[in-house]
Amino acid sequence: MARTGVAVTEMEEVVVGGGSASAAGKATDWGSIVGGALGAIAVSIILFTAGSGFGFSTVEPWSFANRAPETFAVGAAIWLVVMQWLSAALGGYLAGRLRAKWIGPRPDEVLFRDTAHGFLAWALATVIVAALFSLGTLGASAAVATGEAAAAAQAATASSAEAQEAAANFSIITSISLLVGGFIGSAAGGLGGYHRDEP
Repeated sequence: MARTGVAVTEMEEVVVGGGSASAAGKATDWGSIVGGALGAIAVSIILFTAGSGFGFSTVEPWSFANRAPETFAVGAAIWLVVMQWLSAALGGYLAGRLRAKWIGPRPDEVLFRDTAHGFLAWALATVIVAALFSLGTLGASAAVATGEAAAAAQAATASSAEAQEAAANFSIITSISLLVGGFIGSAAGGLGGYHRDEP
């Protein structure tokens, strides 16, 4: 009579879920953050160029011959604020909507992570745009080295008080706009996560 042996091996439990779900351990999805930041930068470039075309901006993005800073006007300030807020909203929403769905964390933790993704997308876009503007300023400074531009700079120093006041106003408006933009990016990230998770 033949004896049959039974081998017992360890069994692993495999959970089959949706392809867009991931474990709760990984708190940040940098792919969605970078995607949101790139979307925000693209919208900023489009709106900045459109604002220059409509005369809302004090600078022409593709030219080194820009208007003097004392020509900074209310229309330009409003356009810069609208441009920054719209790009922050789109970037934050994309970051929240595109990140993988987490399984396990409480709803308040998921909301926090979504808003953090929106905030990080806004922050990354802001840092990249600031770096690009800094590079552009260096290029403009090199262009100013010509004699004709130096003569124009000497003529502009006659109204340096107005230029300083306009620069101060621009800085205040920009800083407030950036603070509100960070909040908008965070809220948009939460909204994107809500739309991702709704049945």
